[in-house]
Amino acid sequence: MKIVVLSHRVPFPANKGEKIRTYNQLKFLASKGHELHLFSPYDSDDELEYFSSLESTVCRSALSFKNNNKSWRMFTGLFSGRAMSMANFYLVTMQNALNNFLSHNVVDAIVCTASSMAEYILCNPTIQAFEKKPLLIMDFMDVDSDKWRQYARSSGFPMSWVYLREHRIVAQYEREISERFDVCYLIAKAEVELFSKQVISSDKVKVLGNGLDTESFYPPSSKSPDSSQVLLFTGVMDYKPNVDAVIWFVENCWTAILLKYPDARFIIAGMNPSKEVTELESVPGIEVTGFVDDILPYYQMANVFVAPFRLARGVQNKVLQAFSCALPVVATPMGAEGINCAGGEHICLATDAREFIDSVIYLLENKQEAELLGRNALKLVINEYSWEGQLSPLLEYLPEIEENYEEGS
Repeated sequence: MKIVVLSHRVPFPANKGEKIRTYNQLKFLASKGHELHLFSPYDSDDELEYFSSLESTVCRSALSFKNNNKSWRMFTGLFSGRAMSMANFYLVTMQNALNNFLSHNVVDAIVCTASSMAEYILCNPTIQAFEKKPLLIMDFMDVDSDKWRQYARSSGFPMSWVYLREHRIVAQYEREISERFDVCYLIAKAEVELFSKQVISSDKVKVLGNGLDTESFYPPSSKSPDSSQVLLFTGVMDYKPNVDAVIWFVENCWTAILLKYPDARFIIAGMNPSKEVTELESVPGIEVTGFVDDILPYYQMANVFVAPFRLARGVQNKVLQAFSCALPVVATPMGAEGINCAGGEHICLATDAREFIDSVIYLLENKQEAELLGRNALKLVINEYSWEGQLSPLLEYLPEIEENYEEGS
């Protein structure tokens, strides 16, 4: 099948949650014999090489569109009745290129990687004019409208008003998408239930889970001796839920852990640390790395991974990555959402600061229990979270082709 993929960010390198998910979808569909044509905006000319990499591996073509005047687009979105997140990713140049491609090619399916990409489809006369319309697939990933609702609740005026406005408009858009697309995916059963409760109940909204590449994330052969105790958090560090998580942990848990382990270190590893995150380095024992070329050594050197999430939803890839490295994890229930794990068997769950502190200290003091937790988590990932298994629902709509497409052809 000839498939067009509209991605709100170029999904390469696969170094953050949404990119990991979309890249593995491309890889999966290419392995099943499908011809993929990617359309995506980009911010920096440094990203152009990523489009070339995708063309040489999984895509027949990967078309790039410079994302200029971002602030102006968001400003006009705010005062035009559109969602700012939609305005942010909408480019006339990309719309024209897409329409031209659709006019000259018979396309079997169009996959959108986020609700913000639906605008290229819903008001597109080129698609409406087709005698046989392509199959329309939406990967919502998470319930974005609920994310904006959470942001509104945790912010002061005027941002609370901006976020609440975004929540309302995006929820309306999600309803329209679920009605007009052929199938829509969310990352976990809990997300589907939330969508049904807050947006609309539809049998077209289904689960398409996240997987993990266990060849890229694996336990260390042995730990180097280190007298300090290392706690780890990873992620894009200007993303509001990540920022909120580490600041809450430092303000509410870190002092008590340092009293017990004065040499303990808390490493916050990930690109684009905000000013709030960078300022945490003034606290004893805290290290903020910024961008790192390879995140695996940080997982392999750590003693405990912490996931103290209070905002946003969906499966946390970072938790699956820690599982795959047999690294024991302490998380809030939100941090473990969508992962088929059991508290006390695969992960330690903590609902407040006291439980978080006690769980971290318990794992640092009881190495055998920590190792058992990590081994159980690793088995869970191997048995249940391969990308092949998680993405198999796509084959209901995009079946495997008999003669597989050769990567790079």
